[in-house]
Amino acid sequence: MKKIILIITLLFSYSISANNIRVNNISLENLNTVSNWVNVEFDLAWDNSWRISSGPSNWDAAWVIVKYRVNNGTWTHGIISQANSTAAAGSTMDITPDGIGALIYRDGDGSGNVNFQNIQIRWNFGSTDTNDVIDIQVFAVEMVYVPQGAYYVGGTTGSEANKFHSGGFSTSSSYQITSENALTVANTSGNLYYTGTNSNGGDQTGILAASYPKGFNDFYAMKYEVSEGQWVAFFNSLTENQKNNRDITDATHKNSDAVVSRNTVAWSGGTASATTSAPDRSVSYLSIADMNSYMDWTGLRPLTELEYEKSCRGPILPKNGEFAWGSANINSVDYTLVNAGFSSERITNSATNTGNALYSLTDGNFSGPARNGIFAHSAVNKNREETGGSYYGIMELSGNLYERCVTVGTAQGRNFTGLHGNGIISSTTGNGTVSNWPNNTTGDGYSFRGGSWLNGADFIRVSDRFDGASIIAGGNNRLGFRGARTAP
Repeated sequence: MKKIILIITLLFSYSISANNIRVNNISLENLNTVSNWVNVEFDLAWDNSWRISSGPSNWDAAWVIVKYRVNNGTWTHGIISQANSTAAAGSTMDITPDGIGALIYRDGDGSGNVNFQNIQIRWNFGSTDTNDVIDIQVFAVEMVYVPQGAYYVGGTTGSEANKFHSGGFSTSSSYQITSENALTVANTSGNLYYTGTNSNGGDQTGILAASYPKGFNDFYAMKYEVSEGQWVAFFNSLTENQKNNRDITDATHKNSDAVVSRNTVAWSGGTASATTSAPDRSVSYLSIADMNSYMDWTGLRPLTELEYEKSCRGPILPKNGEFAWGSANINSVDYTLVNAGFSSERITNSATNTGNALYSLTDGNFSGPARNGIFAHSAVNKNREETGGSYYGIMELSGNLYERCVTVGTAQGRNFTGLHGNGIISSTTGNGTVSNWPNNTTGDGYSFRGGSWLNGADFIRVSDRFDGASIIAGGNNRLGFRGARTAP
C-alpha cells in the first residue's frame, strides 16, 4: 500500500484583490495502486464571479494545476486526466488535452460568489515504490474567458505612438481581425500596418503565420497581473539552484530585501522561503527570463499584443483616445491610500472617492504598483469607468504595471506559435524552455503595452505602442505581466 501524505499548501490561493480565490479541504480519494492514479478532491471558491450568455459569451474561471513531490524531492507537475474527473455541482470543468491543468467556471448565467465543493480531478502519478511518500499541492488562479469573434485594433485620431491601422489608409483607420489566417504587415490595402512614430514600434514588415495567436479564436487571460503572492508561491517550490537564478532581490533585479518601489519580496537565500508582506500587490522587477519561467511552470503562455487590444475593447469599434475601460475619461486627482499593504487596500481622492488607473497624475501617494483590483474594490457604482475594467472584466490593462505581450514588430515575436508551458522549467537555470517564445536572454519578441504607475496618460491608452517592439531583457519597478491560455 502506497503511503501518501497530503500537504495542504495553497500556493495560488492567496487573497487576490476583490475576488479572494481559495482552495480548501484538499484530500486524496480512491487511490488505485494498480493503474497508478488517485483523485485529488478539493473545494474551490472565489468572490464576484460571473457568467453572461447575452451578446458575446463571457465568464471568469479558475485555472487549476497540481504539483507533487516524492520522498521530499523536487516538486514536479502533475498530469491530470480528462477521463473520470468530476466537476462540482453548478460548475463546468474543462481539462486541457495535454493534461496540464483544468479550467473551472459556472455552468450557467449568474453573478456573485461561488463555492464549488468536492471537485475531483484524476491525477496519473505513474510508477512509484510502495514506500514512497507523495506530497501534493493544488494551485488556482483567476482567469477571464475572451470569446471567439472579430474585433478591431488601432483606429483612433489621437497621437498614440506606433498605433495599428489599416494598410493603405489613414493612420486613424482601424483594422479588423476576422480570422486566425496569416496576416501580412504592409502599408497596402487589406493588410495590417502601424505607424512609425519612433524606432521602438517595430520593423513594419513580416508575416504573422496562422499559428500566431491573433485574438480571433477564444482564449483566457489572467484577470489580474501576477501578484507578489503568486510569485513567492512559485519561487518557494523551486530548487535552491533554480531560486538563485530567479531571485528578484539580487543585484540584477531590485538589489534589496527591503521594500523598494512597493515591492516587498524578500529572500535570505539557501533553503529559506521567500516572503512578501503585500501578497495581493502586482509584482515588479521581474526579468523576461523570470516571466517566461513563471508561465512555463504554470502551464500558461504570453498574451500577444493583438490579444491585448481585444482584451481591452472587445468587439466594438475603437474610440478616440480610449483607455481599457472603453472611454477617454480618466481620473487625474492624486489617490490617497487606505489600509496600505493589506488585502483591503483601497484608494480615495478629493474629487470622487473613486478612480480607474494608477499613473503619473494619480500616484502622488504611491511609489510603485497598487493592489490587484484596487479600483473595483474602491468603486461606488461599479461601472467600467470607475473600476478600470476592460470590456470582458479584465483588470488593470491600463496603468499600474506594463503588460509584456508578444510583439508583431520583430521576427522573434512573429515566430511565436502560441505554445503553452508544460509545467517544467530547466533544472539548472530555472529558465522556461518553450520553443518560439520571446528570448530569455535579450527580451527580443515582447512589446510593452498599457503603461505603468510612472507614465503619463498617453502611454496607458489602448492603441499606444510607444514600446511596441522595444528590446528590454531586465525588470524594473514599472514592468509586470499576466499569462494567458488558448481555450481548450
